[in-house]
Amino acid sequence: MNGKVNLRDALARIAEHWQPHLVGELNGQHVRLAKILGEFTWHSHDDEDELFLVVEGELTLRLRDREVHLSEGEFFIVPHGVEHMPVSEHGASILLFEPAATVNTGNTDDPRRVDELPRL
Repeated sequence: MNGKVNLRDALARIAEHWQPHLVGELNGQHVRLAKILGEFTWHSHDDEDELFLVVEGELTLRLRDREVHLSEGEFFIVPHGVEHMPVSEHGASILLFEPAATVNTGNTDDPRRVDELPRL
């Protein structure tokens, strides 16, 4: 990684939904990009907060007590321990900022789990 990342160019290289890609690292944190469509799985992260930033499209974060709707340029931080389910009816491109040890499926055993992130 050369330090400069063009989000649109990086997103153009992502073909599959729900497959996060690593685009940056700093201070034990990962900057990840993903394309999403439909519903993910309900999950939580026991020790990690997770920032969702919408680059393109719209995202709804379902929490057990409410829904948070995000449009392009908006972000929301899901605190550690909070169960959530990302949903995008028409598709979205998102940037995630979270500790490097964070597993995309959190505390669940889901077939969309990614243990080794591809690097862009």
